[in-house]
Amino acid sequence: MRILHTMLRVGDLDRSLAFYVDVLGMKLLRKSDYPSGEFTLAFVGYGEESETAVIELTHNWGKSSYTLGDAFGHVALGVDDIQATCARIRERGGKITREPGPMKHGTTVIAFVEDPDGYKIELIEKR
Repeated sequence: MRILHTMLRVGDLDRSLAFYVDVLGMKLLRKSDYPSGEFTLAFVGYGEESETAVIELTHNWGKSSYTLGDAFGHVALGVDDIQATCARIRERGGKITREPGPMKHGTTVIAFVEDPDGYKIELIEKR
């Protein structure tokens, strides 16, 4: 078994694709409309679905926002240079919500960025 994808519901698919593709550098792997169900699925990631876990962005037509709740935490991405990654994200219009630094009670260097729907993306600097 392996993890295939994580699904996030988004209010504006074009805005979310711009964030995940243009700001975070993922690739749009596939996108499909489902008129009878009134939703669109877009899969984004850093590699092919056959080899790595990806993110499924689900846009329910006619729904522009969601209550995120307090059960969801974040999606984590490993990065080589957290300072350079945060600088690139900022240059591309991304919102850093926690500047790079060691995590509480540890030494791992992390930062957080927020997507257009308010989902948190944790950046973890690889050792």
